[in-house]
Amino acid sequence: MKVGVLGSGVVAQSLAAGLAKHGHAVKIGSRSPEKLAEWAAQNPKIATGTFAQAAESGELLILAVKGHVAAEALRLAGAKNLAGKAVADACNPIADAPPEKGILQFFTGPNQSLMEQLQREFPEAHFVKAFNSVGAPRMVDPHYAAGKPTMFICGNHEAAKTAVGGIVEQFGWEVADMGGAEAARAIEPLCMLWCIPGFLRNEWTHAFKLLRN
Repeated sequence: MKVGVLGSGVVAQSLAAGLAKHGHAVKIGSRSPEKLAEWAAQNPKIATGTFAQAAESGELLILAVKGHVAAEALRLAGAKNLAGKAVADACNPIADAPPEKGILQFFTGPNQSLMEQLQREFPEAHFVKAFNSVGAPRMVDPHYAAGKPTMFICGNHEAAKTAVGGIVEQFGWEVADMGGAEAARAIEPLCMLWCIPGFLRNEWTHAFKLLRN
């Protein structure tokens, strides 16, 4: 599959490298593509470009930028380049403020989510929450003695969830579909929960697992 990754940070780079490893044709985009020059030299199979170029090239897109610039990145990508495509949203609405006793601060309230805001602004795109509740080093091919960890996803478009879920499973995760976009109000705060052991005890290697009877 042709996948466009929007973002140039460690999450975007990890996901782009994972996609290439698993056989996808990847273009990673940035507001300033030159920032990716050194990384691109070490990952020659991955093309680089602007947000618009990456979005245009992808059949499926991954949004992996800081939450407060997510909407701006999508505007730069261009609504026409998003229309009709699944967009895996790995962003979290983390505020520009330090954690309080290990708990991140969000710029959204408990009855709203960043993904819902993005879905309203870009109604022709099919957003699917994914990859927001684990650290970048464990996003691709995680290995745990207890088995596959669980990736919680949600979104309004079933075919888009199937497409993103296929990538998640290919990366070695179990998929748990939590329903429509409103479920992002619960999934995004998993980032808070995941980070608490890291901030309090410098533990950053865990992942969530949903157990069923």
